[in-house]
Amino acid sequence: MTEQLFFTHFLNEYLGGIAGRILSALGAHPVAAGEKSPYLFTYNPAAPISNFFAMEVLVVCILLVLFIWTRSRISVDRPGAMQQVFEVVEEFVNHQSEEIIPAHGTEKFTPFLVALGSFILISNLIGLVPGFLSPTATPAVPLGLAMVAWFYYHWHGIRKQGVLKYAKHFTGPMPLLAPLMIPIEIISHIARMMSLTIRLYANIFAGDLVTLVFFSLIPIGIPVIFLGLHLFVALLQAYIFVLLATVYLAGAVAEEH
Repeated sequence: MTEQLFFTHFLNEYLGGIAGRILSALGAHPVAAGEKSPYLFTYNPAAPISNFFAMEVLVVCILLVLFIWTRSRISVDRPGAMQQVFEVVEEFVNHQSEEIIPAHGTEKFTPFLVALGSFILISNLIGLVPGFLSPTATPAVPLGLAMVAWFYYHWHGIRKQGVLKYAKHFTGPMPLLAPLMIPIEIISHIARMMSLTIRLYANIFAGDLVTLVFFSLIPIGIPVIFLGLHLFVALLQAYIFVLLATVYLAGAVAEEH
């Protein structure tokens, strides 16, 4: 059994009963730690909230506090440091969307892309804090984020063009090629989701592992280099995820392919 983090233990202590009932209602089967089960969807009744889910909750709480705190202190004349940071991020993402997405009104996508990137970045970095883990170093979290981005860009493609017109994106340029193009396009779109998942998971998992190993072997000096490298990788992977989500969104809302 994986050792519970302090925050995970806290959530299980006060919300474990509710979490267990929710999981049971969703069809999960209670299985004690160390026991084998023929079921795929299971949970530990003694600790139904896992470490990675607890870290996701913590990241959401951190972002909510930051957003609410910044919103309450917005000033046109004397903007604070946090307000300036969020304004720079918003302008950067909005400008990037305008360059990539061939449509008017791209600013409507900015809140989702900024929230997505912020969640990924904090999730990547929180593992550097002693006593915490990066939730993105667990495959389920990058997969969930990839699924959110996947459904988001398909939804906006259908919303803008309609079901039938959007479905033509999968048939190719010629009707005769449709039987060949449809399965290729479906596999291609599923591969996008898997690519987002594997890229984020592999990089953060490897970064956490390398940093932990060097801190264990050489606790002074050299690990600082890998700590800086991890910070760079965390920022880069958050940017790449948002960039690819924007590219996929551009393809979905484009009038012509």
